[in-house]
Amino acid sequence: MQRSTLASVILPAVIVIAGFAVVITLSSYIESVRPQLPAGYEDSDLAVQGSWLKGYAFGTEGLIADWYYMRALQYIGDKMLKSPELEIDLGDLRSLNPRLLYPYLQNATDLDPHFVAAFSYGAVVMPAIDSQQAIELAKKGVANNPDSWRLHQHLAYIYWKLGHYREASETYQKGSEIEGAAPFMRLMAAAMKTEGGSRETARSIYRQMLDSFDDEQVRITAQRRLQDLDSLDERDAIDKALAEVKDITGRCPSSFSEILPRLAAVKLPGGRDFRIDKSRNIVDPTDIPYILDQGNCKTVVDADRSGIAP
Repeated sequence: MQRSTLASVILPAVIVIAGFAVVITLSSYIESVRPQLPAGYEDSDLAVQGSWLKGYAFGTEGLIADWYYMRALQYIGDKMLKSPELEIDLGDLRSLNPRLLYPYLQNATDLDPHFVAAFSYGAVVMPAIDSQQAIELAKKGVANNPDSWRLHQHLAYIYWKLGHYREASETYQKGSEIEGAAPFMRLMAAAMKTEGGSRETARSIYRQMLDSFDDEQVRITAQRRLQDLDSLDERDAIDKALAEVKDITGRCPSSFSEILPRLAAVKLPGGRDFRIDKSRNIVDPTDIPYILDQGNCKTVVDADRSGIAP
């Protein structure tokens, strides 16, 4: 009986796991010794499709899914490190040609359909690469985990990013009906119907992301978007003060110092105040001074230094 169990179950399991380990090791070795390839060929196709192993890995599907997920987490970071010459916009990662991120996440979630962390990461990062693939992955997560209000939140986020406010509202509403869902979900369902494209709605979404995720890339993205929104509010207020002075004097102010008394009375969203550096420059949320475009009498950001969206 023991010999039969060894032959029919344990031995095949050992062979599958050992084979997978050999493929991973061999792939890593080939990666380290292969010659430099022309631009556009830096990614090789996945040597093994995780979905092929589902049902044949003798209970180790979760372990293999973890490996694919860890590769997905490292993949974008490695791309950025290898492309220092690129001006990378976290809202649009297509310049990195990250074509293997979706297959990594697909394999991880094929092997473990309840891998919520993998679905969540994909829902946040994939919209910056391929919105349709992002929707497909998020819908897959919701279908396999209908009791996860977080995955409904992530799918709604993708719809919101695309400007599909009706779909976003419906998805937030469905998620809000799940036991244990945050009150945020019901509030966002209503907000999508009336002010889906507003800055305050965007601010609420990114604050929730910042509070909900431990992944550093996701947190950086959320923080950057919040800085963009804060800067837009600041520039609106500064431009309004510039226009008021121009109407009174008939000329655009020669420097921001002329409008500082007016800005002192302005309260920004959230009760924030303008930040003034030691040289009496008005600085953006990254502490880089704003630039006065006198020709247009408008405020502009030093995007190269701050990374704030123009």
